Amino acid sequence: MLNLRHSLKRLNPKLLTKYLFIGDWLIVIASLIGVFFLFQTLWSNESAAKVQITVGDKIYATYSLNQQREIHIHGKLGDTVISISQGKARFAKSPCHTQYCVHQGWLTHAGQAAICLPNQVSLELLGETKPYDSLNY
Repeated sequence: MLNLRHSLKRLNPKLLTKYLFIGDWLIVIASLIGVFFLFQTLWSNESAAKVQITVGDKIYATYSLNQQREIHIHGKLGDTVISISQGKARFAKSPCHTQYCVHQGWLTHAGQAAICLPNQVSLELLGETKPYDSLNY
């Protein structure tokens, strides 16, 4: 117990600054700058230009987000309606029971996706460049 108290006293910020050298501080600052830079480049909110609709394992169509339209797609369970308006897209109607895809709402940024698993219909917003994520790996 005495060693634990002694160790906790060592975590005091005043003592921590006493034992860190200039090289240590440079590494901490460089690491913070690196994390900030990676956050900005890998998780950017690029606006989308197109929506890609997939039915089953095949690409159904790719549409521009600049035109307002409703797309009716026949899936495994029935008809799905996808709305495109003012640079965003969403599931407007779906025959599935849970309606998770409809509750997803409007998608606006590149890389966002909404999926209706029971009906096997999905949509993904595409930008100029494809962002890196675990699906692209």
